[in-house]
Amino acid sequence: MAITYLHLIFLALAGFTLLCALGVVASRNLFHSAIWLIGAFAGVAGLYWLLEAEYLAIAQIMIYIGAIATLIVFAIMLSRGMMIGRVKMNNFQAGISAVVAALLFLMLSFVLLQVNWPVVEQAVSVDPIPMIGEAFVTTYVIPFQVIAVLLSVALVGAIMIARER
Repeated sequence: MAITYLHLIFLALAGFTLLCALGVVASRNLFHSAIWLIGAFAGVAGLYWLLEAEYLAIAQIMIYIGAIATLIVFAIMLSRGMMIGRVKMNNFQAGISAVVAALLFLMLSFVLLQVNWPVVEQAVSVDPIPMIGEAFVTTYVIPFQVIAVLLSVALVGAIMIARER
């Protein structure tokens, strides 16, 4: 099997996503972790784009980067914890976490190597985008509106709590 440019793009995006995910968990600063999280979300959006799932890539960018990550960054910036300065944080469970992560990695690698992954080419039966759009407009309108109002109220509440009196 020849390595194509798509393989190289996939490896670059996967490496970028893994690097950003490692930055999320390894960073000592909460704000820096949130910035790394935005990078990880962008890497996942790139992987969706590479899989030709453009709708999911745009949804990943708009919902996760545009809304969730921005809300997290605002919440961090509006909290008083960022104004205190450097606080030494100790994590006494780092060793246990590393052992559990290594065991999980070994287990998943074992399963990955034991399963026969057949490759079957199939034609896509129906374009799913119109069905997803119709479901959003008919079935899921109320939940999306409730979530939008809830996130707006949470943001206004965070501003009210953080403002100077």
